[in-house]
Amino acid sequence: MNSILNKLLHHEHLSFSEARSFIYSIDVEHFAPEAISGMLMIIQMRGAQLEEMRGFRTALIELSHQLELDSEHAIDLCGTGGDGKNTFNISTTTAFVLAAMGKKVIKHGNYGVSSLCGSSNVLEELGIVFTADEGELQRQLDQHNICFLHAPLFHPVMKKVAPIRKKLGVQTIFNNLGPLINPAQPKFQLTGTYSLELARMYQHILRSERTNYRVVYGMDGFDEVSLTDETRVLGAQTDTVLTANNFGASTLDLSSIKGGNSIQEAANIMHTILDGRGTPAQTSVVAANTAVALQLYHPTASLDELYAEVIHFIQSGNAQFTSSPSTSMYL
Repeated sequence: MNSILNKLLHHEHLSFSEARSFIYSIDVEHFAPEAISGMLMIIQMRGAQLEEMRGFRTALIELSHQLELDSEHAIDLCGTGGDGKNTFNISTTTAFVLAAMGKKVIKHGNYGVSSLCGSSNVLEELGIVFTADEGELQRQLDQHNICFLHAPLFHPVMKKVAPIRKKLGVQTIFNNLGPLINPAQPKFQLTGTYSLELARMYQHILRSERTNYRVVYGMDGFDEVSLTDETRVLGAQTDTVLTANNFGASTLDLSSIKGGNSIQEAANIMHTILDGRGTPAQTSVVAANTAVALQLYHPTASLDELYAEVIHFIQSGNAQFTSSPSTSMYL
């Protein structure tokens, strides 16, 4: 593994096989935590290349705990994070709206590292108990149309690097890989990235495996449809630019979709939106992301029609979130 270390120290790029070996070396604890920390920072500063991303991803999927869930018609909604915008948990809220509308959602996520509140943080605050039990996850999917896969329970490497990432407190290659390594590999996916370069890498990687996906990049740096500016949307054979007008919505100011100053505030915002009591801006941005996801299932439907349907659905209280200590996933 010295060859990999030397390559990284000289800011050279790794081949597919070297990138794959790098992840396997972390799994068997070949490198000291200090060395891993340094290598992660080197990769992040110079940027990962497509073959490196493929190699990292392949190893993480190979090393993950495999799941046999009914994923044929399921969707994942998971962004890279790291956009530094401190919005509320838009993709997580969108996941619950989709589930309430009858779509199967297998959401993959983790604690926030470079942000205040990741999907795992907000769901934990809302009382959801994480599990890796396949039977329980399928039960949740059957009964509630949604289950949540907390990344460290399924990815031993992610668990091993978690303390390192927490100490670094900044985005690393693992943020960029998170949306690509859902162990259930659902057939539909709406994901977002904080950069156009990374969005194009996602497009290349996902194109070889599925057609029912969209990668979004908010052109003011968001990893989701924010309605604050134009959004680039990449698909298997598509590359479009959306504005608020495409949804029949108004352009939003960043301050109107902020996520608060604590995990509790973030959880309260999500709960309020799902209860149909969110602000017009909060409801609007969730509806826009939900509309883009729904169009994967209904490609002939227009975004403005889908958006209007979702707005009505949320405001009617149909996405209402309830909880009970007796179950580990609620809707």
